[in-house]
Amino acid sequence: MTEQIARLIKKGENQKVEFKEAKFDFPKSTYETICAFLNTDGGTVFLGVKDDGTITGIDKNKINKMKTDFINIMNSGAKISPAIHLDIKDIEINNKTILFINVFQSSQVHRCNGKTFIRQNESDIDISNNNRAISQLFSTKDSSYSENKIFPAVRYDQLREDLIERGRNLAVIQNANHPWKEMDNLTILKRSSLYMENPMTGEKGFTLASILLFGTDELIAAAVPAFRIDVIKRVYDKKRYDDRLDLRTNLIESYDKILEFVAKHLPDPFYEEFGHRISLRETIFRELVANIIVHKEYANAEPTKLVIEADKIYTENSNKPYINGIINLDNLVTHPKNPNITRFFKEIGRVEELGSGIEKIIQYCKSYTHTQPIIKDENIFSFYLEHNLFPLSNPKETTDQVSDQVSDQVSDQVSDQVFLEKTILEFCSEAKSLSEILKRTGYLNKNYFRKKFLWPLIAQGRIAMTNPDSPNSPTQKYVTRINP
Repeated sequence: MTEQIARLIKKGENQKVEFKEAKFDFPKSTYETICAFLNTDGGTVFLGVKDDGTITGIDKNKINKMKTDFINIMNSGAKISPAIHLDIKDIEINNKTILFINVFQSSQVHRCNGKTFIRQNESDIDISNNNRAISQLFSTKDSSYSENKIFPAVRYDQLREDLIERGRNLAVIQNANHPWKEMDNLTILKRSSLYMENPMTGEKGFTLASILLFGTDELIAAAVPAFRIDVIKRVYDKKRYDDRLDLRTNLIESYDKILEFVAKHLPDPFYEEFGHRISLRETIFRELVANIIVHKEYANAEPTKLVIEADKIYTENSNKPYINGIINLDNLVTHPKNPNITRFFKEIGRVEELGSGIEKIIQYCKSYTHTQPIIKDENIFSFYLEHNLFPLSNPKETTDQVSDQVSDQVSDQVSDQVFLEKTILEFCSEAKSLSEILKRTGYLNKNYFRKKFLWPLIAQGRIAMTNPDSPNSPTQKYVTRINP
């Protein structure tokens, strides 16, 4: 993260980067810049950096107050309307602390103190009195983001409250003081722009994004009949497939099920970085799966695909291209195709900031398969990775045997404690059985897993048993505790 920040600062101010010298407090123009980023292409505001890129830093005694004030102001709607939750983070560079705010492009039109701003080059332009520009901005937003389609007939009771609760729990795991912790479910949806009012027509209701995230399978099928994610392993049975997932459910559980499929069928060789084990498989595919979910064009009937074959892995995803060509580290930009879905996935820890997800994929694929992935941003967003991960000399080996070998490998390796704890806590945001947790983490040895990971989390009060009076009950499950 520090290297990414340093690279952005070194490039200087531009369409998507703004510096503010803020030693003790926020300059008033900070919120105008945030509004402009929201209305245009998104961007990053750095506080504690002069216009020429010199890092001056922020008084360390003021940092916590500045962060608290920012979160309160953004969630109140006092400065930016409609209100929107944004994180503000601190980082130390050259022994000086700066703050930065990563702003996703919004699929709504926002105002700052009643004025509408857009970003042009390095400037924030007030277009409040330009009716033509305002109309064009609304038109662009309406035509660009299918996730904002309003379904006025959809009722709250057609959404799954358990998924909204799970989203809250995951957000609090990422940030113990997350504002969602104190909000009721409907307020979370409104503040996340998942319940909206069209300012041009007055139409209001739950959006396509809210249906895709929290809708029942029946509601999703009614709203988006062609929605489907096809996940296939075709290594030994090349005429049909070895295993397959046909997903037509909400995006939150779809994400989990795809990762479980990947963990079941792909090996995870030992890899160490800076003295800690890193799961290459987990790191690559968390980013890849999140990417295909949050950037899909859901108005397109083409199904999403993730296919594992004997010598390659590839994905295909309907898309509205931004780069129109091959993505590399030189032309990589942050441009969410579904800003509200992306923002929700970011809050629950499923999406990285500053475009680092694609950067991680490119970086770690080299260690995982010793090959470079080809990623194309076209009408079909595609990922293609050649590999040599399967024992092709033994075509009769079953999926279960391969899975057991992978699990045994992982059990014998020295795992990174922090990484595994975070995986368990996120996975158990809904109550899970021991067998489900073992399957998710790739462990086979129950006793070792209990002693090494599960019991310490229970002793720390971070995991609770659903049946504490009978620890060995066959129906026992484990759930993450959210501290009050």
